[in-house]
Amino acid sequence: MTVQPQTGVLEGQPASLPMLDVAGLTLRFGGVTALSDISLTVKQGALQAIIGPNGAGKTSLFNCLTRYYKASAGSITYLGTKLDRQSPAEVAALGIRRTFQNIRVFPRMTVFENVLAGAHLREVSNLAAILFGTPRTRRVERELRAAADHWIDFVGLSDARLRPAGELAYGMRKRMEIARAMIGEPRLLLLDEPAAGVSSVERTALADLIGRVHASGVGVIMIEHDVELVMNLATDVCVLDGGRLLATGAPEAVRNDPEVIRAYMGRRRK
Repeated sequence: MTVQPQTGVLEGQPASLPMLDVAGLTLRFGGVTALSDISLTVKQGALQAIIGPNGAGKTSLFNCLTRYYKASAGSITYLGTKLDRQSPAEVAALGIRRTFQNIRVFPRMTVFENVLAGAHLREVSNLAAILFGTPRTRRVERELRAAADHWIDFVGLSDARLRPAGELAYGMRKRMEIARAMIGEPRLLLLDEPAAGVSSVERTALADLIGRVHASGVGVIMIEHDVELVMNLATDVCVLDGGRLLATGAPEAVRNDPEVIRAYMGRRRK
């Protein structure tokens, strides 16, 4: 099976249509405002990085984009489709997949089985088809198994294909999680701190992997604390601070923004 790269552009939709358009997004928990009036546009084909101090609201923003959290105000539009009333499963079926800051694996299942589990929204078979093994069901199963092998190879885990996921080193688990997201054929991939807690060698491998995912035509939004990794990979950067959007733009412009330096970098550049 040959897995074709995704273009990130809906058929019949102009390339100028934003991948993601966030307008006035606000999230409150009781008296605490986690996000305040966030407006952000992510272009098709972008690798958008979101940076900011701990507690800035970065993961809360991801949780709103994927509808794990229901925003208190504002709207989210993905390739022209409003996400305001969608469930998390419906958002995933539309082509938005994510990874988590705390890696979620099935430790006793193999790498292959973990990755294959990410395909559950691609095909839905009825009970009779599953019980009697119709030709279509067998064909779909073969295709999904081939796709799992493709993405395992893509992330560099072919040698670990049959190992229990619980035995993998932390960086390998991160790569497996990306493979599990990619088997769902996303148009937009959200990565929550992909390089956190890994060695410098694994960080380099993950940066290369993220670059290859992006080069395949998938839009990427990445939360990351490693500023150098962000500046080397991202096409666009936005900075959150205290639940507010502090700055957005090209990496070098954001890096030299005085407000960003004060709030995030913690010092003034000479």
